[in-house]
Amino acid sequence: MNISPLPVAFCLSLCAASAQAAPQLKLQFPAPAVTTAERSEALASFRLAVGPFQNGQIASELTEGNLEQTAWRIALPAASTLEVTNALRQQIAAAGFKVIFECETEACGGYDFRYGSEVVAEPDMHVDLGDYRYLAAQRVGANGQEYLGLMVSKSPENAYVQLTQIGGAAKAATAAITSPQTGNFALTPAAKPAAPSQSDTDIGKTLDLGQAMVLDDLVFGSGSSALSDGTYPSLTALAQWLQANPSQAVTLVGHTDASGGMASNIALSKKRAESVRQSLIAQYGVAAAQVSANGVGPLAPRASNQTPEGQQQNRRVEVVLTSTLQ
Repeated sequence: MNISPLPVAFCLSLCAASAQAAPQLKLQFPAPAVTTAERSEALASFRLAVGPFQNGQIASELTEGNLEQTAWRIALPAASTLEVTNALRQQIAAAGFKVIFECETEACGGYDFRYGSEVVAEPDMHVDLGDYRYLAAQRVGANGQEYLGLMVSKSPENAYVQLTQIGGAAKAATAAITSPQTGNFALTPAAKPAAPSQSDTDIGKTLDLGQAMVLDDLVFGSGSSALSDGTYPSLTALAQWLQANPSQAVTLVGHTDASGGMASNIALSKKRAESVRQSLIAQYGVAAAQVSANGVGPLAPRASNQTPEGQQQNRRVEVVLTSTLQ
């Protein structure tokens, strides 16, 4: 296999084996890497993506066993997602895993694959909707079948990697996520880090860093997908940034709480995002080609849906930088 050159050669190391659990793959990176999130769970069930998004769903396999999930931010501004993936794929193969599915952005299913997959929330794991790669792999050993899923993406300054491993013998563990930015918190309910709020001065910086921005001053009528009449500073700031950067494009992503049915919530979230898009075009003069809209319903909460306060936080529209117009 031909591997694109990187500043330092990648290498492979494994956790020490124990009588209770199979060795876990430990990825090595050629530049300083910060662990941004960790999750460990015993006897978990996890639906691993093993095919692209098509016909309204992602092809997946239900896996069971010890679950380990880690995300990293790596200081690799010059390396492409292909370079990073090629080097990590070599480590995965050396550990005895066989790749069973691999894809890149559009071939994966683009927006739908990313938001239909379990990915650590921003900013701990950033996924550029215009440039990411994914692979799934499997190995069979003394402890049974083991699986992994690898997501690789980029921001202008960093590479982002998420590794999910599941399978092997049972071990005692407590389900939790650890984030250096936010500390420890229970997996259920999971209070995910909120995306930054907007301001006239930092919206461009936030988008350039690859982070999602919550448009938190928007008002919709109760149960309505229509944006209420009025002037919104968040849209003014976003419109000014887009007009000053005509080569950039963004996607508006609608979110709901978990009340009601899945299909109706996803439809509502898409309609609200589209309502904001139409307002940006008609009232704020943004070029239609610079902004698209979609919705994920309740699939990406940033707070617990068990409280009114959490539900309110989850009802939102976010903006993410998605591509550069040609």
